[in-house]
Amino acid sequence: MFNRLSQYNKIRFAVITVFLLTFLAANLDWPLLWNKAADKLNSSLPNGILGREFRHFYNRPFRLGLDLQGGTHLVYEADVSKIKGTEQADALVGIRDVIERRVNLFGVSEPVVQVDTSGGHHRLIVELAGVKNVADAIKMIGKTPFLEFKEERTKAETNKILAAQKKGKMLRVDPYFKSTGLDGRMLKGAQVNFNQNTGQPEIVFKLNGEGKKLFAEITKRNVGKRVAIYLDGLPISIPVVNEEIDSGDARITGDFTIEKARKLARNLNAGALPVPIKLISQQTVGASLGKISLVKSLRAGIIGFILVALFMILYYRLPGFLAVLSLSVYGTLILALFKMIPVTLTLAGIAGFILSIGMAVDANVLIFERMKEELRLGKELHLAIEEGFRRAWSSIRDGNASTLITAFILYEVGVSFVKGFALTLSIGVLTSMFTAVVFTRQILILVAAMRVRKTPWLWMPGSKKKDVDKSNNNN
Repeated sequence: MFNRLSQYNKIRFAVITVFLLTFLAANLDWPLLWNKAADKLNSSLPNGILGREFRHFYNRPFRLGLDLQGGTHLVYEADVSKIKGTEQADALVGIRDVIERRVNLFGVSEPVVQVDTSGGHHRLIVELAGVKNVADAIKMIGKTPFLEFKEERTKAETNKILAAQKKGKMLRVDPYFKSTGLDGRMLKGAQVNFNQNTGQPEIVFKLNGEGKKLFAEITKRNVGKRVAIYLDGLPISIPVVNEEIDSGDARITGDFTIEKARKLARNLNAGALPVPIKLISQQTVGASLGKISLVKSLRAGIIGFILVALFMILYYRLPGFLAVLSLSVYGTLILALFKMIPVTLTLAGIAGFILSIGMAVDANVLIFERMKEELRLGKELHLAIEEGFRRAWSSIRDGNASTLITAFILYEVGVSFVKGFALTLSIGVLTSMFTAVVFTRQILILVAAMRVRKTPWLWMPGSKKKDVDKSNNNN
């Protein structure tokens, strides 16, 4: 008796904790309700409670994608005809990194830049949500990456330029580094190697004949000084020259992770390889059209939820009602997750979210059908609940695992809209497993300990009368 009472206390604590989390998530999803109430209370209670006013809840907007917020969808064709087939993939990734940097400088929040290689075409897809001045963005993106090496200025030169800039002059001049004449045209290529002594990743690059001679002169006069490598006017690496290098092979060492070393090598190659890109498609999505799409999607989601809720309550009665409560918790939690991660919501992403609701309902249906079978065998209610969850778990696990694997594949190989669908579906499936298998189970056990357990028709819809009587007698 004591053990069961202790178990129920733990279950009560777990359920209350989930409800508190849901309350916080609801305020994160819809903070205006809390903020309006806080303003009313603050106006009616000038001194607040214990000298403290009610504070506003953090208002973080949902991040909307191109099709909902409006913006521009650009497609570029990359000319890789002058690049070896084995190097084309790296060249495209390097160009993608350069374009991402350019778009970030333009001030676009969370741009999407992807490489698409199919049918012999090498394309870069750029999505700029909320962009108004499309012409400037196209102008900025459309340049071939420019790589150059710069050396440090003298202190006198730096001070002179900084003084002039304070007066509004020489504003486009770099006060710290000056051009050496060595640029990407003289770079044959770069790659990541590992130091034989330390095992640390380092970047090795080779120069042609002209670059070899120029680089030897640069390193000779800058021993102990810094030589900066600029891409599109921004420094991507500022190594210190340890000695004169006249072999044409240079090595950049430092505290690199493998990923950082690879990215630096890609950027060097992007500036070295002439990969011109040409705009072949431009599609503008108006904000008003995006708003209409969002309203229609939300309406469809609400209608779908109501229909599912009615079905669950009418067919499964009390367990169905508790499942709807669990679905409400699920919806509130997942929307809060979308804000916190944050997830860029698109129409496809909303579709993935709505589909995950169906997955959550499917889990509840499996559990309740197993429960009905156990109750028909005459088992006590709390045992039927435990056994129903245990027997349904393998089916729920396998079904959700296959969905997650499919979503992972879609995310890895799909384009942006498909990625959004796969991401929201994955988050939804994982969250639905928590609410269906953990929260619904806890609240069912808690309710089963109440007086409603003596009303079998609430738990056994569709059963024969003798089955109901048998279960009632056992309880």
